[in-house]
Formats: sequence, C-alpha cells, structure tokens
Amino acid sequence: MTSARLMPTLPLALALCAIIPARPVHATTASPSGAVVAANVPWEAVGDADPTFTPDRHTVVFARGGGSTRRLYVAHWRDGAWSTAERAPFSGAWMDFEPTMAPDGSYLIFISNRPSAPGGKPLDGYWGGKSRPGRGGNLWRVSLKNGTWGTPARLPDLVNVSAATYSPAVAADGSVYFTHPDPQTRHTRLYVSRCIDGRFRPPQPLSFSDGVTADYDPAVAPDQSFLVFSSERAPTPPGSSGLFVAFATAGGWSAPVPLDSTGIEARLAPDLRTLYFSGSDKHIHTLSLAARLARPAAAKP
Repeated sequence: MTSARLMPTLPLALALCAIIPARPVHATTASPSGAVVAANVPWEAVGDADPTFTPDRHTVVFARGGGSTRRLYVAHWRDGAWSTAERAPFSGAWMDFEPTMAPDGSYLIFISNRPSAPGGKPLDGYWGGKSRPGRGGNLWRVSLKNGTWGTPARLPDLVNVSAATYSPAVAADGSVYFTHPDPQTRHTRLYVSRCIDGRFRPPQPLSFSDGVTADYDPAVAPDQSFLVFSSERAPTPPGSSGLFVAFATAGGWSAPVPLDSTGIEARLAPDLRTLYFSGSDKHIHTLSLAARLARPAAAKP
C-alpha cells in the first residue's frame, strides 16, 4: 500500500500551470523523404514509445514495457553518446506511460494508473470501445531540477475528468492537451485545459475534434501554433491511425491536414521540426515536418 506521503494531490488553487518562459532549442535531423527508424538510440526496443526531451536534448524520457508492466525510462547524452536507459526513480509500482516534457524542461507530465487517493486500487480505463480493468489513466506531474526528480503529484480533478484521461501534451503557457471519451459517443476526443492567470480552466474539446471520429495522441507546439495528432478520420485506412496536423488561425483551429503517415503517440523534438511516433511495427519512427510546416505563421487559437 502506498502511503499518503508518496501520493500527493495538488490543491486546485495551485493548479500547476505556472507560465513558462520561452527558451532556445537545439536542432536535430530526420529523413526528409519520410518516416524512418532511428538507430543507436536508447529507445530501440520493440514497444518503446513517447521519447520526450529536455530543451538541450541531453535527457530523454520514454515508456518501455507492455500493458500493466509499462514504466518510464530515462537516458542521458554524455560524451557524444547516449547512456543506457534506466528506469525513472519515480516509476516502478504502477503502470506509467505517455510522458511529455514541459517546453522548459522543468517538469514532466505522464499518465499513470496509480490510484487517485492513497490506498486505492489501480484505475480502470476505457478506450477503443472497451473497458480496460487496471489500465486507466490520470495525468501526473513530476518536477525536474538540476537533474533530480521530485515526487509525482496528481493534477486536479478539473483536468483529470475521469479514469480514462490519456495522452498529455504541454504548451509553454502551461495549458494541457489530452484525450478523454466523448460523453455521448464514447469515442476518444481531444481536449485542452487552458492555463490562465496560473490556474487551469475547465477542459474544452478542440473545435475540429467532434467525438464522431476518434482523435487521440496530441503533440502541441509550445506556442500552440500547430498540433499533431492521430485519428481514424479519412483518408486513414480502416484499422489504422493516421497522423494529422492542424494549425492555429485567427478564427481557431484549421481543418486537419493528413501527414501521409500512420502511427500513434506522437512527440515533437525540441527543434519542432522532427516528429517521433510509434509505427505499426511497434518501433519508434521519425518524420521530418519541415516542408509540412512551411506556411505563414499562425495565430494562437
């Protein structure tokens, strides 16, 4: 049984969304011709997913394992090479997955089935039209300061609207994007809980995500100028998850544009031009977004 000391819940008044200043990022490279599998990296194992980086790209966190054995792992870039990945010190007793780093690298948000209250049982979840016993999810936050991880704390109930809250993405102002089943259709839908004056606001569905077709796994630019996500919408082949990008405009989000690739659990590299995602082969692939993002600067929705 986990003690209350190890399971803090954040006061709603704090809401965990302090404004993050912009920071410069380092460049990375990917194949300009299409998706490729990276080599000589810590996330090469089958089933590894969601690599998310500190701004200097010297630390990466990703998920490893399958089902209830999924945990978070950390590796560091030292002396021109990646270290061997080790399990994150805060991840071990529960199913932890889908990590996403804050743009300034000061904290990580991830999904966990750990109970919402001390002494509880693992959360039950729901996705793909099915209940998932013991595989639910809530958003948790853990700080990273001078290379040391803090103690995870659950985001408030205002954000964790159910035990099927998944797929976090964090903007520079602290706003959090995530997925949750639509209350009518039960299809997975994209939501955002905006951070205004240091507090989260009630989640709102994204305008292009109507709950009729499943949308999931958002990855948002720090300034919220564009968002990549997976979807079953056309022209995605049946049984697949297509990758799409939507742009912020003065009137709200644009209609999603297909990226002509299929995959799930997308993550943006710090250069904001390289996309990491999991392919059907259960390996992490990269895709260059440079040409696809070569369009006039957009306004925040």
